Amino acid sequence: MIRYTLRCDRDHEFESWFQSAAAYDSLAAAGRLSCAVCGSPRVVKSLMAPSVHPARTAATPVPERPAARPLAAPASEIEARIAELRRRIEANSEYVGMNFVAEVRRMHEGLEPERSVYGEARLDEAKALLEDGIPVMPLPFRPARKTN
Repeated sequence: MIRYTLRCDRDHEFESWFQSAAAYDSLAAAGRLSCAVCGSPRVVKSLMAPSVHPARTAATPVPERPAARPLAAPASEIEARIAELRRRIEANSEYVGMNFVAEVRRMHEGLEPERSVYGEARLDEAKALLEDGIPVMPLPFRPARKTN
């Protein structure tokens, strides 16, 4: 693969990848190139600087890479603590989803026994709960969504 910087007759500059220099030449000769910005069919190669990496030598030590971590692993101490908080909440509470506001109101009014729940509420709904003296707080994560 080769990357060329191209320019159209309207002075738009853009980059494109080609299988080889011959592939670019073949497409250009057939008139099959067009500007990625305006669609003009008059496109030519523009000046570009090659991407050259210095050669490795035995005298130059290669810095060690940090140990790779799985993408699911926390990237920081804060992420690890939030993940632990999430595990505890999910293990010790019931997810009531979009019924959260109604559930906590019924518990507050004594219509249902109190239990630990979490769910979803709009900002205005959460403010109304707090104004009514119902203790709620936002969680630093979104509930896991079930998918097919």
